[in-house]
Amino acid sequence: MNVGFKYNIDLPESLDEILEQDFWLIDNVQPAMFRSLTEPVKFAANTWIFVKSGTCDAEINLIPYHIDGPTFVLIRRSQFLMPRNISDDFVASVIVMSRRFEENLFLILADSPLYIAMTKYNVVSIPEEVSAKVPDFIANLNSILSDKPNPYGGEALVLETGSFLFRSLYKCYESFAEEAISGNDRITNRFMNMVQEHYKEERFLDYYASGLEITPKHLSRTIKKNTGYSAVEWIERFVILEAKVLLKSTNLNIQQIADELNFTSQSFFGKYFKKATGLSPKEYRNT
Repeated sequence: MNVGFKYNIDLPESLDEILEQDFWLIDNVQPAMFRSLTEPVKFAANTWIFVKSGTCDAEINLIPYHIDGPTFVLIRRSQFLMPRNISDDFVASVIVMSRRFEENLFLILADSPLYIAMTKYNVVSIPEEVSAKVPDFIANLNSILSDKPNPYGGEALVLETGSFLFRSLYKCYESFAEEAISGNDRITNRFMNMVQEHYKEERFLDYYASGLEITPKHLSRTIKKNTGYSAVEWIERFVILEAKVLLKSTNLNIQQIADELNFTSQSFFGKYFKKATGLSPKEYRNT
């Protein structure tokens, strides 16, 4: 197996076709690409989106955002995106990073408070001084990608990306540096991370409360207060969103999807899905 970084990078027809390359970059993405996403997309790789201009309403991992460029959007692996209401003047640059690239970048960021901030905030405004440097960053990446004979291109990409983070992008997170995190915030963050990791196997509140070493009642009350949804509702929302993605973007049959989501039977999955959406899985797939 070739351990080098792949450079045969082709633009997919739509963003839901997340590539398996180590590093994929496209500049000046127009509204049409994002408007082609009519169903939620689950990302298989960390993705950076530099929104240069225009506006967009979007849900990232079920949280609604109003994005007004210039803005930096970070969508982590396994998170969901559903863009809406994209303005005609919307322009963005998109970078998709493989798990291997992400792990190499993590070695640079691991001990930095910046890494914690980046894992917490999906959308941050870009100060003018940083926005002015984004084109040079994109140009440097393109230069590295075009230098195919360079045997150290992968390392150059990682170092260029890390350098931009520490020289410029960190300024997007300065306003959060001194932010106090309450006990309830920590519970909410840990719960959301647990749900994202285990919602396919664990749909009962007791599992998450036990993992957080608190009572189910305390967990439910805290999550409801901090997010507006109960803990059980969050679990259900992730399960239903995953089911919708599988129904719309795969050829798996209903039984296979029920198995993928660890339902005891296709019938139980169908009832669960219809209760949440008002449609049977088959009806949703055919809409």
